Amino acid sequence: MITQQDISTVIGSNAVDADGDKLGQVEQVYLDDQTGRPEWATVKTGLFGTSETFVPLAEAQLSDGTLRLPYQKAKVKDAPRMDADGHLSPQDEDALYRYYGLGDAGTTGTSGTETTTGTVGQGLAAGTGTGFDRDRDRDGVADDREGWTVGHDTSGPTTDDAMTRSEEQLRVGTQQVEAGRARLRKHVVTEDVTTTVPVSREEVRIEREPITDGNAGAALDGPAISEEEHEVVLHAERPVVDKEAVPVERVRLDTQTVTEQQQVTDTVRKEQIEADGDGGTGTARGTDRI
Repeated sequence: MITQQDISTVIGSNAVDADGDKLGQVEQVYLDDQTGRPEWATVKTGLFGTSETFVPLAEAQLSDGTLRLPYQKAKVKDAPRMDADGHLSPQDEDALYRYYGLGDAGTTGTSGTETTTGTVGQGLAAGTGTGFDRDRDRDGVADDREGWTVGHDTSGPTTDDAMTRSEEQLRVGTQQVEAGRARLRKHVVTEDVTTTVPVSREEVRIEREPITDGNAGAALDGPAISEEEHEVVLHAERPVVDKEAVPVERVRLDTQTVTEQQQVTDTVRKEQIEADGDGGTGTARGTDRI
């Protein structure tokens, strides 16, 4: 038996038939107004899931996140088409009871659970597999506190003469995520360096000096006429290249925080309350667009 605690799991789950064949995704769950018990669910069927078909939850079972129904796939697809607008009229509910062989509305069905006629569905649980409305807690469990209805129509003995209008508001924050990585990598490159180095060399030049009293002795030393040879060693400097590795700087990675403005757009829902009346003097009709 599907209970209120199961509804958050049922919505958005896959429904299968008695043979295990997939029927479609569960979109909505309808609650009995007086008992708050899940009574009906809608399953997306048809080509590309373009329509919703009502199925009873009386004998349905929830197993491993899958809603198992005791009906054949063809049976479900041929069910009477009802508008899944959050409300089942007594006539629509009677037609569904008769089609699934559960007896007339208001009598005991095959599950042995007494249902309420004509009001099943006004306590719509959710429309897109996202949990309950304001009549349920954030954890998806019905709230029995004073002043709260348990998935029922708000026009009941547990409410006052006012209706609560709610709307969604965006709550925008920031989350730190890894956006990228930066790293330092050192590799060796070569380049040609040209510099100028002064070098010196010795060149030969001939010096001539006249014979004087001071050098006459050295000039007359030796034979008068002879062949002689004198040799002079010449020296020259050449560039010598040597290399030395020296540290020139230290490099590290650092981060800085830059703040920029980004626009965030999302869709929010809000409720609108319409006043509708018929008959009698002073009956007003209008729409509250707060």
